[in-house]
Amino acid sequence: MQDSIKKIISLKNYTYKKMTAGFKKTAITAVAVAALSFAGGASALANGEKLTTVYYVYMNDKYIGTVSDKGIIENIVNEKLSESKDAFKNLNLSVASEVTYVPEQVFHSNAATNNSEVAEQVIKEIGVKADASALVIDGNPVAYVENAEMAKTVIDQLKLKYVSEDQLKALEARKASDSNSLPPLEKNETRILDVRLSKEVTVSNEKIEPGKILSVADAIKLLEKGSVEEVKYKVKEGDVLGGIAHAHNLDTKQLLAINPELTEDSLLQIDQELNVTVLKPYVQVVVEKEYFTKEHVPFEKEVVEDSSMFKGDTKVKQEGQDGKRAATYHISEQNGQVIAKQLVKEEILQEPVKHIVVKGTKVVPSRGEGSFIWPANGGYISSKVGHRWGRMHKGIDIARPSNRTIKAADNGVVVSAGYDGSFGNKIVIDHNNGFKTIYAHLSSIDVNVGQTVSKGSKIGVMGSTGNSTGVHLHFEIHKNGQLQNPLNYIR
Repeated sequence: MQDSIKKIISLKNYTYKKMTAGFKKTAITAVAVAALSFAGGASALANGEKLTTVYYVYMNDKYIGTVSDKGIIENIVNEKLSESKDAFKNLNLSVASEVTYVPEQVFHSNAATNNSEVAEQVIKEIGVKADASALVIDGNPVAYVENAEMAKTVIDQLKLKYVSEDQLKALEARKASDSNSLPPLEKNETRILDVRLSKEVTVSNEKIEPGKILSVADAIKLLEKGSVEEVKYKVKEGDVLGGIAHAHNLDTKQLLAINPELTEDSLLQIDQELNVTVLKPYVQVVVEKEYFTKEHVPFEKEVVEDSSMFKGDTKVKQEGQDGKRAATYHISEQNGQVIAKQLVKEEILQEPVKHIVVKGTKVVPSRGEGSFIWPANGGYISSKVGHRWGRMHKGIDIARPSNRTIKAADNGVVVSAGYDGSFGNKIVIDHNNGFKTIYAHLSSIDVNVGQTVSKGSKIGVMGSTGNSTGVHLHFEIHKNGQLQNPLNYIR
């Protein structure tokens, strides 16, 4: 009998060690049952001691501890599920960790249990997960919703931001019918050829924490906003903070916020790296369209030179006229922005008529070309055409030139050269094409009446003669006897 008891104790110690070492529960159970069947009768015969049942608790095959009543742990699990179901009423919930029990009958005196410690450990480690549908992009789940129907709604609602519900339904019906024949479009009619996401989005079944499940609206926002991708920008010559910020859709304050080492007064160095933040959507909506319209075809312009006509003269030989065509375009849009437009079919309804202009090339020294140069060497406009000091100022005043030489603004013949009251020394040039120019307040005159002058040649020196408050040139342009604003003609 003593040998039998020793053998039983040895076998039970072996069993307990294997249990605590985390051996497979099936093996443990087999050993425990073998021990009981061998030892039960012998123990009872030895001292009449009673047997009791204990439970070895495992979470995901990890040994947690031993309890005297598995109901303690079952209640914890049920309470956790109940709390979660109250918080997430529409979700199908389950315990995240698998809790299993291995029973064993032991002598009452050897029943070493730790109910409170095991309960605390289970509360600490147990979690709840919900059945969900994941929206998967590039192999990675990026958003979770309650079910596959809601996932489809997310995808459809994204598309409906850029096409109407009727357009989407018509497109899906057409795809389902496998019909390749489409009726011709009417004028200014648009037809949707395809609506898709820029990346393939698949749906998979997952079990995740309930708090990660989004509403349809929040899932759409996440897909549209996407992840924040940090981008580095290298400073180039001429860069300023405001320009860098604007180029990356930021304002200066935002740029400084993500580059705390900078201030508005910081001196940027070439090749210095700055952080710029750009939003990178997970997906964008791509819409393919075809558009039919009848439109004008712009006429071409042609200039023909004629050596028998004076340079500066032009005449229209043939009036241009736009043509007409029926045109079909293929248009690609991404998030509502046109990224490509291609003419795929056209039918000319009316040919355009070329606009032909004849331009003279004959140069006559005494005749102007119709375009005028700046009549001084540099300087600035100190007074423009308009009312001044209670009367009309008929020209522009040019002051502070680099030197005081006055030049003929175009080819022509001098018709007046001398002193003229408030104008002081004045020159008038007739350009023999309807234009005349006037140069006043000169200190000296270098041309004579009847003299032919060429564009850019010296005709006098700037001065302050006549009614003048300082050295400057008063310059006027007249066309067919009508005063003109010189700033409309000077090149």
